[in-house]
Amino acid sequence: MRHILFTAVTAAVMSVALPAGAATTARPAYGRADLQRDVNAIKDVGTIGVQARVTGRGGDLVATAGTAVLGTRRPVPADGYSRIASTTKTFVATVALQLVAEGRMSLDDTVEKLLPGVVQGNGNDGNTITLRMLLQHTSGLYDAYPGHASIEEILEHRYERFTEAEIVAKAVKHEPEFRPGAEWRYNNTGYLLISLIIEKATGRPWHKEVAARVSGPLGLSRTVWSGASNEVPKPHARGYLIMPPAKPVDLTSKFDGDAAGGLISTTADTGRFLRALLGGRLLPAEQLAQMKKTVRAPAHEAVWPGARYGLGLSSRPLSCGGVYWHHGGDDYGYKTRTGVSADGRRSVVVFMSTQIGDERSLKQEKASGDLIDRALCAS
Repeated sequence: MRHILFTAVTAAVMSVALPAGAATTARPAYGRADLQRDVNAIKDVGTIGVQARVTGRGGDLVATAGTAVLGTRRPVPADGYSRIASTTKTFVATVALQLVAEGRMSLDDTVEKLLPGVVQGNGNDGNTITLRMLLQHTSGLYDAYPGHASIEEILEHRYERFTEAEIVAKAVKHEPEFRPGAEWRYNNTGYLLISLIIEKATGRPWHKEVAARVSGPLGLSRTVWSGASNEVPKPHARGYLIMPPAKPVDLTSKFDGDAAGGLISTTADTGRFLRALLGGRLLPAEQLAQMKKTVRAPAHEAVWPGARYGLGLSSRPLSCGGVYWHHGGDDYGYKTRTGVSADGRRSVVVFMSTQIGDERSLKQEKASGDLIDRALCAS
């Protein structure tokens, strides 16, 4: 995902899902008590704070659990801000596909055509990497995105600022990880390269294009670029990283402003965005269809059985048949999990203010996945 993804989860401990082509079978209605039960289950595995929102034709269901500040009884805000990390990639991909629809670039355009000379040397060749590959994580580009192996390193470097161009330049100092198009491997650096492509095409940074093309038209007034500040706007739950044997570390404050995961939002705004996207309000039918053309995502399958990856958008089988669309996000301290029905009419957004670095992460993933599955399968 972004920064941290604890991939020890295996298919054996996740809920069983039917094949994507299976007939859909509606379940009983999913009500406020059901949502509260499922949110409590996420808290009970060690998550310090949880907020979740289910939105459908009947309106919103909202529930919270845990505390906004460790060691207190301060409630988690029902519509508080959170770092949405890699869910940002879906916003960025939407902007890129809008530019494709406008004829300003093509999915088959090479990086060399779009950014001449930027990806060359050490076996890297921008002539062999397309925009589609960047969006789908099949470019083979070395991922030079900053990552840290310990809490001490995170604390030392959390305020260090960098530019997209700096990370891309570091990436091309390494040989590619594989031949472009030959494999799938999640790659944050690829989305930094996309942000450079967006800026060259429009003359504005990626986050300004997101604001003008997505947030503004949809009225997402509480979706903001995090690069302007190291802090999360109020109200919010504090974000914690748990890596035993250390005690939970508050990592709410840090620099996190790039196109791989630099947005802050709310459950209401994030759900509205996903419903608009899948409902066809942000992209023409041709570009939305391209976004939904998926490939196998082996590393994600280990966490979410049956998961596939499109262009900045993932699919996952529902236990009642069919699939839902989503993109999660993992940040030091925050975890976002989402789901939207194929017709864009129902969405689920779960914010967790805790990243857990031990076996409880398996249970955290399962509990949040079960909530999304039950809510989307309900009649």
